[in-house]
Amino acid sequence: MKKYLLLFFVSFSTLLLAQAPALLTPELLWKLGRVSDPQVSPDGKNVIYNVRYYDVQGNVGQSDIFKVSSDGKTANRLTITPQISETNARWMPDGKIAYFSDAGGTVNLFLMDANGLNARKAIGVPAGITNFGFSAFNDMLYYTLEVKVGKTTADLYPDLPKATGKIIDGLMYRHWNAWEDEFYSHLFVVKFKNGKAIDEPVDVMKGEPYEAPMQPFGGDEQISWSPDGTRIAYACKKLAGTASAISTNSDIYVYNLFNLKTENKSLGNAGYDINPQFSPDGTQLLWLSMETNGYEADKNNLTIFDFGLLTRQNYTEKFKYSIEKAQWGNDGKAVFFNAAVDGVVQLFSILIAENKSKTMQLTNQQMDVSDFTVGQQGGEPIIIGNMMSMSMPNELFLLSDASNKTKRLTNVNTEMLSKIKMGRVERRDIRAKDGKNILTWVIYPPDFNTKGKKKYPALLYCQGGPQSPVSQFFSYRWNLQLMAANGYVVVAPNRRGLPGFGQEWTDQIAGDWGGLAMQDLLSAIDDVSSESYINKDKIGCVGASYGGYSVYWLAGNHDKRFKCFIAHCGVYNLNSMYGTTEEMFFVNHDLKGPYWKKETANQYTQFSPDRYVKNWDTPILIVHNEKDFRVPLGQGMEAFTAAQMRGIPSRFLYFPDEGHWVSKPQNSILWQRVFFDWLDTYLKN
Repeated sequence: MKKYLLLFFVSFSTLLLAQAPALLTPELLWKLGRVSDPQVSPDGKNVIYNVRYYDVQGNVGQSDIFKVSSDGKTANRLTITPQISETNARWMPDGKIAYFSDAGGTVNLFLMDANGLNARKAIGVPAGITNFGFSAFNDMLYYTLEVKVGKTTADLYPDLPKATGKIIDGLMYRHWNAWEDEFYSHLFVVKFKNGKAIDEPVDVMKGEPYEAPMQPFGGDEQISWSPDGTRIAYACKKLAGTASAISTNSDIYVYNLFNLKTENKSLGNAGYDINPQFSPDGTQLLWLSMETNGYEADKNNLTIFDFGLLTRQNYTEKFKYSIEKAQWGNDGKAVFFNAAVDGVVQLFSILIAENKSKTMQLTNQQMDVSDFTVGQQGGEPIIIGNMMSMSMPNELFLLSDASNKTKRLTNVNTEMLSKIKMGRVERRDIRAKDGKNILTWVIYPPDFNTKGKKKYPALLYCQGGPQSPVSQFFSYRWNLQLMAANGYVVVAPNRRGLPGFGQEWTDQIAGDWGGLAMQDLLSAIDDVSSESYINKDKIGCVGASYGGYSVYWLAGNHDKRFKCFIAHCGVYNLNSMYGTTEEMFFVNHDLKGPYWKKETANQYTQFSPDRYVKNWDTPILIVHNEKDFRVPLGQGMEAFTAAQMRGIPSRFLYFPDEGHWVSKPQNSILWQRVFFDWLDTYLKN
C-alpha cells in the first residue's frame, strides 16, 4: 500500500512540475519539502530524517519520516499518513525507531521497526510530551511534560471562576509569543521495558518554577543521558520573574538516579550554559558556554567537565568564532562542531585527547552546514549533515567518513528546483567608512545581463538579530532569490554586529545601534549602486527586527538614497521598546541600560528612530504582528501613526495570529504579495 501511495505522490509532483513557472514565486516556495533533523543509526549505515510539506489551501503542514543509507544508494519513506504528522524520529539503542505522532489530535510517543513496520504507541507515556530520549541500555526513558507548579487567579479566588485577570508580581510575564502561566516544562525519568513505561515516573525538577528544556526554542539537545543510564544532564535557567528577565545565567545540572541528588556543573559561569552531552565513556561532559551574563550573542565556547579530575576547561578559547552546535565523536577523542566563518557556516573538529586548542575545518563550500549528526561505521566516524545555500533549501549530505568524501544523499527538491531559474550569488568585499572590510552578498536577477543598457532596481537587505549572520541561508520568507526573481539586485551586507568575523566585530554593535552598523549598510548600497547596471533612482530598503530598526533609522537618515522602505516587526521607539519588551537582559546589554539613567540617556536620544521622523520623506510599508512580545506591536503602530500624520505614503500590514515571524502558509503568501506590490509600485513604475 505504501508503495502505491508513494508512486501516486511522485507522479502528482511530476505533473505539477511540468506546469511550474520559470521564476521562483511565493507559491513555489511553499511547495518545497523542508528537510530537517538528521539522525544516524547506531551502526552508521542509515540516517532517518524529517520532511515537511505544506497545504496552502488547508493552511496546514504535514511531516513524515524518511530513511536513507549513508552511502545514498537506498532511500525509503517510513511513514505515509495523510493529515497526521510524524516528527522527532530517534534511533533507539536496539535499532528500532521512536518518534512523535499527532494522530488523534494529541502528540504521543510511538515506536516502529527500522523498516517502518509494526508502528505502535508506547504504553505508559503521557500524551502531550514534548521531548524524549532513551538510555544506552534501552531500559530508561526521559520525557518532558508541562506540569502545573504555580497558582491561577481561580486557585487564589475560587469564588471568581470566570475572572480573566492575571496577577503579576514580576517581569518575564510573557515571552516571545506566549503569556507565562502556571505550567512549566519539567524533566521526567521512568523505567522502560518491552515498549512500555513501568513504575512511577520521577519528576527531576519537582516543585520548581523553572523549565527544561528552556523555552521557547530549547529541545532535546538540552538533555543528555550518561552512557550507563545512571545520570541525566540538562540545561536550565533556575531564575524566575524579574531575575529571569535580566539574566542569561543558565546552568548545566546533573541528576543522579541512585541518590536522587542534582549537582550544578557550570556553577560560577555567569552567562548561558546549554546543550550538555556526555562523552561515550561517561567520564566527561561537554556543553556550550557564554561568559557574559546578559549577553545572548557572546562567543559560544566548547566547555568540557572531567568527572575524574573535577576540572572544567574551555577548549575553544583560541578559536576565533562562536560555536552553533557540538557533538562527540564515537571514540570520545574528537568533538565536531559548526560555526559561522566569513559568511558561511562550516563544520570543524577538535582533537580533545591531543591538543585542546587545535581545530580542523572539514568543509569549505559556499553552503551552510545548518545541522549535523555524528555516528560510527566500521570504527571510523561518519558525519551526516543538512546543507543549504541561498539557492537551495536543506538537503542531506555525507560530510565526512573514512575517505573524507562529501556526497549528497537526498534530492527532495532537486527536480522542482531544476525547473526554476536562480540568480547568481556573488561575494563582494566592500570598504567600510573606518577602513574595515564588509563581506556583502549580492544576488542578481536570473535574467541579469550587463551587455545591454538595462538598469536594474536594487534592494538593500538589512539583517536582524542584531547578531545573526548573513550566511548562505535559505529562507521561506526573507528569501533573497525570490527578491532577485522579481527583478531586483539584492545587496545583503554582513554589517557590524554579525557573527562569523570574530567576536570583536560582533561586539561592536552594542551601544552603537545607529552608528557604525548603519554606516556599513550605507557603504554597501553605495558601492553596488555605483555600478552602471543599477538604477540609482530605484533603490529600496527592507528588513525585519533589528533590520526593521535599520529601516526606520535610515528612513530619517538616508539623504534621498531610497525610494521606498519596508520594515517588519522593527524597533521604532527605544524608550517604549525598553518598557514593553520581555527579555530585559537584551536591551540592558545592547542599549547599555535603561533610558532613565544619565549615563545611557544618549543611547535613546541619539539612536532612537522616532527622534528622526521629522526627516521622513519616503513611502514606507510597516508590518507588525499581535503576538510579537520581543518587539511589541506598539512599535509598528507608532511608526505607522507617525507616517500617516506626516502625510508620508504608508501602509500597515497587521497579523493578529503571528509572533515575531510569519509562519502560516496563507499569511506568508499574503506577506509576499503585499511586499512585492509595495516595491513594484515605487521601484518599477
